[in-house]
Amino acid sequence: MLSGIEHSRIAVARTTDAKHKSSLGQYFTPVHIARFMAGLFPEESLKMNTGLLDPGAGIGSLSAAFLEKWHDVNQGSNEISVDAFELDKRLTPYLESSYNMFNINSNIEANIILEDFVYYASSVLEADLFAENHKTYSHVIMNPPYKKIRSNSLYRKALSRAGIETVNLYTAFMALALGLLSESGYMVAIVPRSFCNGPYYKPFRNQLISCSVIRHIHIFNSRKKAFKDDDVLQENIVIMLQKSNIKETVKISTSSDDRFSDLDVRQFNYEDIISSEDEEKFIHIPIDKNLNSNRLKKYHHSLQDIGVQVSTGPVVDFRMKKHLQSMPDATAIPLLYPGHFKEKVVWPNPDLKKANAIALNDETRKWLFPTGNYCVVRRFSSKEEKRRVVASIVQPENFPDYKYLGFENHLNVFHWNKRGLDLNLVKGLMLFLNSTYFDQAFRSFNGHTQVNATDLRNMKYPSLDQLQKLGKKVPGSLVTTQELVDKYVEETCNAETD
Repeated sequence: MLSGIEHSRIAVARTTDAKHKSSLGQYFTPVHIARFMAGLFPEESLKMNTGLLDPGAGIGSLSAAFLEKWHDVNQGSNEISVDAFELDKRLTPYLESSYNMFNINSNIEANIILEDFVYYASSVLEADLFAENHKTYSHVIMNPPYKKIRSNSLYRKALSRAGIETVNLYTAFMALALGLLSESGYMVAIVPRSFCNGPYYKPFRNQLISCSVIRHIHIFNSRKKAFKDDDVLQENIVIMLQKSNIKETVKISTSSDDRFSDLDVRQFNYEDIISSEDEEKFIHIPIDKNLNSNRLKKYHHSLQDIGVQVSTGPVVDFRMKKHLQSMPDATAIPLLYPGHFKEKVVWPNPDLKKANAIALNDETRKWLFPTGNYCVVRRFSSKEEKRRVVASIVQPENFPDYKYLGFENHLNVFHWNKRGLDLNLVKGLMLFLNSTYFDQAFRSFNGHTQVNATDLRNMKYPSLDQLQKLGKKVPGSLVTTQELVDKYVEETCNAETD
């Protein structure tokens, strides 16, 4: 029944100007994904008179998939009304065509609303912040627009009046829809994964967690598959939320692509997905089949517990341009970029298209670290590297003629009060950070290529004693294989201590 909608989706996606799609953050949902999303709603929730909200309905792929599912469950009994919001009036004929397929069933009422959902829902929720008499929906299905919200925009002001603080339209749509969802109602959305961590989305995460619970998360193993016709490279997830405070197990599913032929579904404790002890309320999505609940809880020490801090490299090169030197003279000290770290520290690096040094003077001194033992992690991993987190170490012997070092902004630095650490601790940190376990655990809540200090700060680590013992296994050359790294971590850090 949905094949005609799929043909329309492909045709519209290929003929719509890229600037137009970008201006609206518009990416239509393939039919296989639409059916998968509709299939997540519990059948019991469909066996009643239903109100469906589809904000940003596009050509109607999602609400049509929901109607197809609803019809199969009810076989003509019960009633359903659909409110489909769509700002792009060019899509009205497609929406009408999608819903006309179900006109033979008089129990289905479809309303196409040509209004801006953000302004509509914000005004409803603003007027009703202290009451609960607005129209609500038992179900929401959505593929919201992906677009940043400027801090001085009318959208930001409207959302603030409704008590919503967020930085992207897709999370604005989610927050507004949750506000319109009835108690015990369900919402299924396909959205970028970026809201799961990071400081910018913390207010949204707090709001989401305060009024709903996660029931299911699906992740695509390839970030290019979900919207391949639109060249969308964000890592997208499908998430099902319920407006409830009853925390149960969470289903985590994966598939290689949008056909779901190799669908794998596992269950995790709610605490494994959102830890009640995590002030940042990061949302973890375990994707490694071997990363079970017990393994996730294996390490429970914070960086502060082991006497370590991590910071973003303080030298922002374009702001310090007048102090930079391609090669050091007698007045300069080493400035370290990711390009200085290969299998060992290579400094100075004449082939690097960056500065190798920074002048030592009263202006720069506050941004520098005394020479010592440090562990560094690149904030961006290169395409050819299999691991998201790539760690290296810095030792005084690498810079025998210098008392200070500069760490550029594309590095994260492990230190304590801007001082170096115990050498065995630094080596142990390097091994642990480079382990397959850490990479998989880190990916469970980090869905982008950037590795932020906040992300590293919110991970759990082995004890100080374990890390120091691990560091003693590092060979003098520092070079070791992934197999040996994982073996050393397994033997040393998985032993029960303290």
